[in-house]
Amino acid sequence: MARLLQRLYRLWHHRWVEGQVRETFPDDVLQRLERAVAASERLHTGQLRLCVEGGLPYSYIWRNASARDRAVGLFGKLRVWDTEHNNGVLIYLLLAEHAIEIVADRAMTRAVPQLTWDAIVRDMQQSFQQAAYAQGLEQALELVSQLLVAHFPRSPADRPDAADNLPDAPVVQGRFTKDV
Repeated sequence: MARLLQRLYRLWHHRWVEGQVRETFPDDVLQRLERAVAASERLHTGQLRLCVEGGLPYSYIWRNASARDRAVGLFGKLRVWDTEHNNGVLIYLLLAEHAIEIVADRAMTRAVPQLTWDAIVRDMQQSFQQAAYAQGLEQALELVSQLLVAHFPRSPADRPDAADNLPDAPVVQGRFTKDV
């Protein structure tokens, strides 16, 4: 019975927070983040994706899945793994649980130690504790971009749009958005 009540509370909490996603990330912030991703990808051969969710889908809550489980699932669903050099990076925020996950593809995982990813997450958490969500994401984008440039720089011979096969716009999941 206690487990059922915990699930129901978690479900209620996630649905309630979904309604706050657009307040936390209004259109002008999303457009600014999209431009930052596009600018970053002109400097390296990697692909960056941002995903913000108010709450987990029902199926994740019912099976007691974690934010990490959802981030890994979205990494595949959004095709972040499908890059020429295996250097895609997903930055995932789950507002209902104040969770931040960074999922990097194989080449990035080999090139960048886990301590570096952990430090980026800690910096984002500090910004988010001050309700500076856009600034936290922009700072994380800048740091991830620097890592991609250091390990996978775009060469002068590369066409600027050669490997940009994923959308630059953040994926935003909330009460009034289509589920991915």
